[in-house]
Amino acid sequence: MAPRTTDPRPGTAKDRALEYVKAQVLTGAFPGGELISEGDVATALGMSRTPVREAFLRLEAEGLLRLYPQRGALVVPVSPDEARAVIEARLLLEQFAATKVVQRGPAACAAVFERLTGELKRQRDAAAAPDWRDVLDADRAFHAVTLDESGNAILSGLYSSLRDRQTRMIRESAMRDPNRMTTIMDEHLGIAEALRDGDLERAQRAIRTHLASTVRAIGIAADAF
Repeated sequence: MAPRTTDPRPGTAKDRALEYVKAQVLTGAFPGGELISEGDVATALGMSRTPVREAFLRLEAEGLLRLYPQRGALVVPVSPDEARAVIEARLLLEQFAATKVVQRGPAACAAVFERLTGELKRQRDAAAAPDWRDVLDADRAFHAVTLDESGNAILSGLYSSLRDRQTRMIRESAMRDPNRMTTIMDEHLGIAEALRDGDLERAQRAIRTHLASTVRAIGIAADAF
């Protein structure tokens, strides 16, 4: 059953239902393979079933839920093929972005490093709490920094479109391995320091290492990396 919430934030009932259910799915509170019901979510949010049903329909369109009439909604697990496709896309985009940042010179590298370390600090602080929503937001923001600084708005937008899938994979890897967050933050630091130093070969190697360990952490062979 969904936990009771007293979230006072404004917005339509549909918006609040959508934000709540999506957050529960992305943070693993509603794990892949779990069947959730409109009634439980409506009770947790103190609203009728209608906005919850609308939220379920939206999340089905996004591929996060699969609806079964009279039964509820299945949280769609992250498939190995989906995970591999996301990681392969990230590898191409993140290595391209690192190349563009290094080519812009020491000032750009220093600016990127400052932003990266800020997000890394936020991630460490959230992990100590722990606040999974902030941990995952900081992780996502960490990687988006280099894409933002690449100067290619189209590729940056494409990277942003992967964010929900990335979030689920990161959370799933952390659920499988209690030490995963420490590993992630160490790997993030390696990427940030390589970019600070303008060492493209080291930065690209650090990106490959990080993505390969993510693949392994969710139980998929990392031969391609």
